[in-house]
Amino acid sequence: MAIGDRIGLIWEQTREPLMVAAAQTHGSGVLDHPEQRYNWEPMKDDVELGNSAYPMVLVQIPMYNEKEVYQLSIGAACGLSWPSERIIIQVLDDSTDPTIKDLVEMECQRWASKGINIKYEIRGNRHGYKAGALKEGMKHSYVKQCDYVAIFDADFQPEPDFLWRTIPFLVHNPEIGLVQARWKFVNSDECLMTRMQEMSLDYHFTVEQEVGSSSHAFFGFNGTAGVWRISALNEAGGWKDRTTVEDMDLAVRASLKGWKFVYVGALKVKNELPSTFKAYRYQQHRWSCGPANLFKKMAIEIARNKKSESMEEGLCDLQLLLCAKIVAHIVTFLFYCVVFPATVFFPEVEVPMWGAVYIPSTITLLNAVGTPRSLHLLVFWILFENVMSLHRTKATFMGLLEVGRVNEWVVTEKLGDALKMKSSTKTSKKPRIRIGERMHLLELGVGAYLFFCGCYDVTYGKNGFFIYLFFQSMAFFIAGFGYVGTFVPNS
Repeated sequence: MAIGDRIGLIWEQTREPLMVAAAQTHGSGVLDHPEQRYNWEPMKDDVELGNSAYPMVLVQIPMYNEKEVYQLSIGAACGLSWPSERIIIQVLDDSTDPTIKDLVEMECQRWASKGINIKYEIRGNRHGYKAGALKEGMKHSYVKQCDYVAIFDADFQPEPDFLWRTIPFLVHNPEIGLVQARWKFVNSDECLMTRMQEMSLDYHFTVEQEVGSSSHAFFGFNGTAGVWRISALNEAGGWKDRTTVEDMDLAVRASLKGWKFVYVGALKVKNELPSTFKAYRYQQHRWSCGPANLFKKMAIEIARNKKSESMEEGLCDLQLLLCAKIVAHIVTFLFYCVVFPATVFFPEVEVPMWGAVYIPSTITLLNAVGTPRSLHLLVFWILFENVMSLHRTKATFMGLLEVGRVNEWVVTEKLGDALKMKSSTKTSKKPRIRIGERMHLLELGVGAYLFFCGCYDVTYGKNGFFIYLFFQSMAFFIAGFGYVGTFVPNS
């Protein structure tokens, strides 16, 4: 590869992180506040119209057997500051556990007795999972009077001023279809796995969404902690359950219709990271399989989209984003966990240092810009991300080929304070743990392969690759035996 091509490749990979790093270092210029790029002024009282001057807002909370966190989300939504007659809280309960269903309904009744306009909605089946629940919720007659809809998953707790800080963007800028807030993780210090999740997600918010919003490029809806203009949602075709990433599906279709999205990084909504390895694997399967499946179903539609020439760059960004979510996992796993280790058996094959070390090191360091407090965990994060690339690659192929668990939707388990309570009440008794509950054969198999490659390199190699191979095999073994994250008996 020519030097110019190498520089171009490095630039494509590092452009967005560099923009963020420059903005954080020098303070301004690169990433302006959204209030500076769009019309934004606080909502004001109208003496003649009174509260009717305020737009009608629907707040949707989809949930499924959320015993540990339902009170937090409902309480936070009911605590939102907005004229009481101009807001409707809608709890969409798909719970299959009758006890939890009763608890959620009683919680809604408790808030209704305090004068909150809250609706408890259930349906006869779980068809379409979250997308199906949201779609069904939009069919109720009282929704027709609403202008905007805010969506919060069951573990999200918005601050009281959330609507005051988001709705003005939609009111004063008719071209904006979505306002997305940032997530704030309440349990990021729970274990090493949650710290590494924080690093990955902070990169997603600080780089992908911050830069995407600032440059008017496409960035996806995160499925929660956002406010949609209902007319934009309807024009895009509403909620569809054809993939497990209904949020990205809707965002792509709305973007193709010409709607703009705004990311407000200064507005943070508290939520919980999955702290058990089982829950995290299920979440990552959905987040990897879904985009691949969506890309397969929408690639031609995106390519054929006929909008103004000004949208061509945005459509290009959209295609690149979807491709990146597919290619990144596959390349990471195949190169660093299959091809690169195999080169120890073929001494005549020389891996160029720019591809094996320089580019990955540069990208990795820049990725850490979103979470400077975890810079010392960078090595652990790299090893862990390589382990997860196996799971994500498998899920990506499932999405592309539409086989296996392509449409499986497992709700990410939320623990709330359950882990603290269980650990405090069961200090004297050690829980029995079945080996089968924690073992993951694929991870163990790859770990064995890397360990063998490392042993071969120690005996016959000259490049010292065995250092990386032994560390990476250890990471796969730890994950394979399930010693990652917290462990909750009978969770």
